[in-house]
Amino acid sequence: MADPVQLLSERFIAAIRTALPKLEGEIDPQIAPNKNPALGDFQCNAALALSKRAGAKPRDLAQALVKLVKVDDLCEPLTDAAIAGPGFINLRLRPDALSNALAAMNRPDLGLAPVEKPQTIVVDLFGVNLAKQMHVGHLRSTIIGDTLANTFARLGHTVIRQNHVGDWGLPIAMVTARLGRLASEGKVDLAKLTLDQLDEAYKAAKLEADADERGLAAVKKFGLGPKAQAELEEQVAGALEKDRAARETLVKLQAHEPATYAVWKAIATTTMRECLAVCARLKSDITDAHSAGESSYSEELAPLVADLVSRGVATESDGALVVRCEGIEEPCIVRKSDGGFLYATTDLAAIRRRVQKLGASRVIYVVDIRQSLHFKQVFQAARQAGYARTASGENASLEHAAFGTILGEDGRPFKSRSGENVKLAFLLQEAVERAMREVQSRSRDLTEAEQRAIAEAVGIAAMKYADLSGDRVKDYVFSLDRMVAFEGNTGPYLQYALVRIRSIFRKAAERGIATPGASAASGGFVVTEPAEKALALTLLKYPGVVRSVGESLEPHRLCGYLYDLAGAFSSFFDACPVLAAESEGARDARLRLCDLTARVLADGFGVLGLPVVERM
Repeated sequence: MADPVQLLSERFIAAIRTALPKLEGEIDPQIAPNKNPALGDFQCNAALALSKRAGAKPRDLAQALVKLVKVDDLCEPLTDAAIAGPGFINLRLRPDALSNALAAMNRPDLGLAPVEKPQTIVVDLFGVNLAKQMHVGHLRSTIIGDTLANTFARLGHTVIRQNHVGDWGLPIAMVTARLGRLASEGKVDLAKLTLDQLDEAYKAAKLEADADERGLAAVKKFGLGPKAQAELEEQVAGALEKDRAARETLVKLQAHEPATYAVWKAIATTTMRECLAVCARLKSDITDAHSAGESSYSEELAPLVADLVSRGVATESDGALVVRCEGIEEPCIVRKSDGGFLYATTDLAAIRRRVQKLGASRVIYVVDIRQSLHFKQVFQAARQAGYARTASGENASLEHAAFGTILGEDGRPFKSRSGENVKLAFLLQEAVERAMREVQSRSRDLTEAEQRAIAEAVGIAAMKYADLSGDRVKDYVFSLDRMVAFEGNTGPYLQYALVRIRSIFRKAAERGIATPGASAASGGFVVTEPAEKALALTLLKYPGVVRSVGESLEPHRLCGYLYDLAGAFSSFFDACPVLAAESEGARDARLRLCDLTARVLADGFGVLGLPVVERM
């Protein structure tokens, strides 16, 4: 086992159980890196935390633990002198234990073995709508959702990505009706549709079906004249006609009437082709196979509501059908008074399918934080309905991985100058172009094709890392200049750290020096210098950090770790010559540290979905 924190935690839990045999509940040994390296590598803070539960003085409990804990094979001898303050126990790893831990990590899995009891985990991510351009608002669900899915897969779970496409309902029927009409008039070629045309059709369809009935009422009330009244009456009549046509189109869609369905299919094909191309450029693993649109649930909604009513889970309220959710004041509406279904109805059908058909024991929804109440209602309604119950009889874990808003430099939600959402494809291209300028200024010896390939990777990594590196639930300011910087806590900085290590091995190969590999035969680790030790201790945190991301759904923990690792390597590189080391043994030991660092960085990049480059 490579992770000293896990090893020490297990040993201290055993000691606490022995010292306090009557202590009930879970025990957190509180093993953490020591804030003052001069006192030790780690610190156990359990004595202070457990003193009230144990009815003992913290220092007395710490003294008991020092005598009972079995860590002689890991740490330098423990005595009362290791106890600081009210009961903090300082722990310093033995040099051979540190070397052994690095050797245990020096495997293809980097000490992060698959979990013993893998789960099937569904991640709801992306969530685009048909006939609409992807904009900046789609960035976070795509990136965070993909990273969480990667994390679960890295931990050994079975992961099912689900792109819940908004491809059904009256708004889509409006667009379908409009495009069907334009196609019949020869004004649109459905075989050559573009997303720009769809976006325009969506806005136009929505506008032409928006009856200004309030305006007409005002004209009549205040007697603003026959001309104004006639104009508004014409507008209202036309809008109501378009609305009726859209509702008729929706009925045809639901019946899969061939001509109407063909128009809808053209809209869906065009939208998904272009949106999935953006995902591919983002290096996010979201494909057509992951799409499960609202349309796929359309035949399930009426039977689902009937089931809820028959079992008394849903009851009538002012003509609507609702589920009164335990612990939540607002009920979950599953059918409107006019008989229409809502997002909540579809989400309940999705939970039932994901848990009872796909076999998920954990379902993660990566959706805007403003939808928090909606998901609280839907999750509780699903539990009360039994739709979240797994084959084992337990409820699946339903979790909302909420995220904050992307802000502009003015601190307001990020919009274009016209007030519209900024297109995501435009932002990606702008990030790559800015990265290109940076690459050209730094790598004049490379060909233009090489520079463009690097700029593509750097620009994408810059945007993704900027999103992932902050606390998921917090808003953040979108600044391309800051994102593409090669200094500071940025994606390009991390990419450069890996490039720097790989350049060491290129130089080693030019000198005929063998490269160490991920096996015991490649030799052992020797850690003597402070910078070597700091790097080694940082490396050993990796398995625990990835596990913590899977538990907390907080990718910024991994980002922070990789930034710390890059910093630890930079300090090591400055303090400890590698190819110019004082001896061949020291050189080879440091090359092994470099190799392990490079593999951890690359593995972390894979989890975050950041592209890797060989040169910069």
